[in-house]
Amino acid sequence: MHSPGKLVFVVDDDATVRKMIRQALEAKGYDVVEAVDGLQASEMLGKLTTAPALLICDVMMPSMDGLSLAKIVRAKKELSTMPIIFLTAKTGALDVVKGIQAGARHYITKPFSVRELLAKVDKITG
Repeated sequence: MHSPGKLVFVVDDDATVRKMIRQALEAKGYDVVEAVDGLQASEMLGKLTTAPALLICDVMMPSMDGLSLAKIVRAKKELSTMPIIFLTAKTGALDVVKGIQAGARHYITKPFSVRELLAKVDKITG
């Protein structure tokens, strides 16, 4: 369904969530890079030699939240078209609007279905 070895960047301050997403993605043949918050992700994005095919990002994180990270990503020419999926406990209609305005392709609320996430990942990276 997708090209083997596509890189997905997972940013979440919850290690359990990162591990669950990593295992699900790797089982489908994706390569995964992880960061614990937006600040670490921003630093890592500047050092990657290959632009990720997709960013899966929590919204509420310490140091730098997902919305701020999305603004940084959208401002970088080489990353400006990278799809973003927000994965968050922020479920309000205004939160969803803010996420979409920040550049998210999808806004998935926690608790989430791994199957639903993988379906969206496959569709985006197809």
